[in-house]
Amino acid sequence: MYETLTDGSALKGIKVLDMGQMVAAPFCTALMADLGADVIKVESPSGDISRNSLPKVDGESTYFATFNRSKKGITLNLKSERGKLALRRLIAEADVLVENFRPGVMERLGFSYEEVTKINATIIYASISGFGQRGVYASRACFDPIAQAMSGLMSVTGPAGGPNIRCGASIADIMAGQNALIAILAALHHRSQTGEGQYIDVALLDSCIVALSSLNAVYNTEGRVPGLHGNTFDATAPGNTYATKDGVISISAGQVREWPKFAKEIGHEEWICDPRFEKIEGRVVNREVLDQLIETETKRYGTRELADKLIAVGLPCAPIYTIEDVANDPHFRDERKMFTDIDHPKIGKVRITNQAIKMTKTNPYVRSSSPVLSQDTEEVLQHIGFSREEIADMREKGEI
Repeated sequence: MYETLTDGSALKGIKVLDMGQMVAAPFCTALMADLGADVIKVESPSGDISRNSLPKVDGESTYFATFNRSKKGITLNLKSERGKLALRRLIAEADVLVENFRPGVMERLGFSYEEVTKINATIIYASISGFGQRGVYASRACFDPIAQAMSGLMSVTGPAGGPNIRCGASIADIMAGQNALIAILAALHHRSQTGEGQYIDVALLDSCIVALSSLNAVYNTEGRVPGLHGNTFDATAPGNTYATKDGVISISAGQVREWPKFAKEIGHEEWICDPRFEKIEGRVVNREVLDQLIETETKRYGTRELADKLIAVGLPCAPIYTIEDVANDPHFRDERKMFTDIDHPKIGKVRITNQAIKMTKTNPYVRSSSPVLSQDTEEVLQHIGFSREEIADMREKGEI
């Protein structure tokens, strides 16, 4: 149904300048590239700092390869006049510019939104930062763990009574990249209707705060501060991880339709009318007692046996997969195609995570490997008017 297309891509003809580093901006532009946009990654001559990130194969970062697939790559020294001239020429042709420097860096380089619009009045300029472009925190350094800590996300992640724990993945970066993409697509549509470009300001902290919407509602409604509840939910019960004969299973059965079905299936239909458990409010208040009763029963089953039993009647449950389990599950690997291979020019075949988008007419797909450092510099600079002699001189002088 979701064919890999080689033509008719949703963003075909859109030209994007990726001036990002690490994850948030590069992830945003990688999705745009998979959707058919022509993305040029602009790096300093020393390269995106994520080229040094692990894991590596023969010195090449597959971390970098994951977030920079499907792009062309050039290097420019933006402290040199010819480097600035080259970027100005690229800006003149671009539809979108995405950057995630700390606020003020692009301005100091001479490429603030105001300056860029003097070159290209209709450009869509997206800035991704830790705390946003304005405010007392704007100038602070920020990486994903900082965003998780200060947004409140880390305050609700971890076992009850235990330490606050960072979510294992860089979700602040990923959510910010996705939010930037949503805004860019909306801005492209707006421009198609009005001819106007615009500026986009996306923050990692804001993205995490939005992810906490259900828990923010608890405080905003009740004045109660949600804390550490391990794998349980503030909104409903039962919902937790439970020990089995041979492992652990995650079960979410607190909603009106799921609860009676679960109680019956686990062999305790009498729980349905138990005054402690009959309504959601009671189940939440008596969560600890209920979870102990449930775990007594789950320990009678093997994980797969219990999962099959509950899934058969439509109850939400799952074994806790490792990364290896996900990578080798035929549903994710083959049906959903959540992993794909790129042919890296230096290290050959590299398996990376695919995107989560599926479309029937313009399905995104990874078009090429990430570029090696400065891979397309000569081709791109020639396209915008630099001669081979000028390019050779720029290379000799460290301007590219």
